[in-house]
Amino acid sequence: MSESSRDTAQGAGWGAAERGLYRQLMPEQVEKLSWLNPGTLWAARNGVLASWFGDPTGRTRERWTARRAAAGAPADKVIRRETPERFSFLVVGDTGEGDDPQFAVVPGLLKEGAGTEFAVIASDVIYPVGNTDDYGPKFFRPYRDYPGPVYAVPGNHDWYEGLGGFMRVFCAEDRPLDPEAPARPLSRAWWRGLLWHRPRPVDEQRLAAARELRSAPGQQAVQPGPYWALDAGPLRIVGIDTGLLGTIDAEQGAWLREVSRGPRPKILVTGSPLYVDGEHHPCAIEGGGTVDDIVRDPEHRYVAAIGGDIHNYQRYPVDVDGRTVQYVVSGGGGAFMHATHTIPRVSIANVTERDFRCYPLRGDSLAFYSRLYGRRLRMRRLFTLSEAEATAVVADRLGIEPSRPPGPDARITLRARLVASLLGAGGRPDRTSRLRLPVRKIYTQLFSPSSATYSPPFFKSFLRLDVTPEAIRLRCFAATGNRAQEIDPPVEDEVTIPLP
Repeated sequence: MSESSRDTAQGAGWGAAERGLYRQLMPEQVEKLSWLNPGTLWAARNGVLASWFGDPTGRTRERWTARRAAAGAPADKVIRRETPERFSFLVVGDTGEGDDPQFAVVPGLLKEGAGTEFAVIASDVIYPVGNTDDYGPKFFRPYRDYPGPVYAVPGNHDWYEGLGGFMRVFCAEDRPLDPEAPARPLSRAWWRGLLWHRPRPVDEQRLAAARELRSAPGQQAVQPGPYWALDAGPLRIVGIDTGLLGTIDAEQGAWLREVSRGPRPKILVTGSPLYVDGEHHPCAIEGGGTVDDIVRDPEHRYVAAIGGDIHNYQRYPVDVDGRTVQYVVSGGGGAFMHATHTIPRVSIANVTERDFRCYPLRGDSLAFYSRLYGRRLRMRRLFTLSEAEATAVVADRLGIEPSRPPGPDARITLRARLVASLLGAGGRPDRTSRLRLPVRKIYTQLFSPSSATYSPPFFKSFLRLDVTPEAIRLRCFAATGNRAQEIDPPVEDEVTIPLP
């Protein structure tokens, strides 16, 4: 087994390392996505408009699911696979930027995905707005050599063009929804419709050519809609669609309550994680209740809830009335890396730093961002921290033992403390002022989305879950973009989940 980031800096991908061969999988020309581009931000405006003028995704989702039902999709939205009692599958989240970080995941995913029955994408299949024409370079090409079917739950970016591309690719829809009746002039819905980003016409020839990249019979799958359940072996996987704003509508909520009944152990896959960055986000259901209420109900027998949206890996083993539910963030499949060094010292739902896991490690995250902003601000001498300096200063701020020994030469200097503060590094609750909390949130929201990079280490990740009638073995594998980690992807976290 190769060294991981918890063992050495080289295991994290630092140092002079041979670059991976993933670029051989990429097209000759790659459009680099920048969230600093005003055009990109304007195209992705629908989330903001939904928060201002009302969220239409519930009604749109109902129309899509009604059409799928009319086409013969099962009423219970359950996919029933002929799968052995012992099987494996992959989970990868927030994949579709179509650039170096996404393709860097592919070699390790194919290696560790050998023998898996299927894969699931958790959130944001296509950036920036889920356009159908982007599925060729950002979905079909990267995963053309994965032999099994791929299922998906949409993220907010897949909704920025009304979910049309997602429904075409995953649900066998062949046309857009008909326009709805005009809203009353000057109403909130009227203003929303006036400013709303609408889908571009689909290039049918381009989509047909893209589909040829994953045209083998074993690669085919049709979902009953954007939310679904999948029965495989002893397990039921339940995928929900949290739309633009991280909530679900009443119709989907009623379905979720119904499909969660029964003796099968279950895993939830969601576009919005329920525990993330040291906080609890239970996911409201229209009309009352939350998704986490359903997960916590012992009669529903959930053992894990895996969410995308945040572009890193986190795990919170939460005790729920004497049983442990593993709440996992798995959003490291290709998009820019969200910082982990901004996560404060974890103390939530009886989960402490001793139990919490994340990738990248907070010190590596701080070192990554210090180099990134050192380059961008042309202040490398001031901003850039070595991985050893970053590891030491993060451990000091959090009051914990470092996850990886920082080395004998690591010193916590005034400059290191300053850089850590400027880049929003977390701290202990007893040392965190009320002023620092909003500053850290502003940093996370404002600075992280622009932080795509094109040279390793990328700190990407994916999950492999091995299922038996007795337990699930969940492993988080790293993808750095370096050749060593392509040949032998390191395991950054592993947990065995007993099945009731």
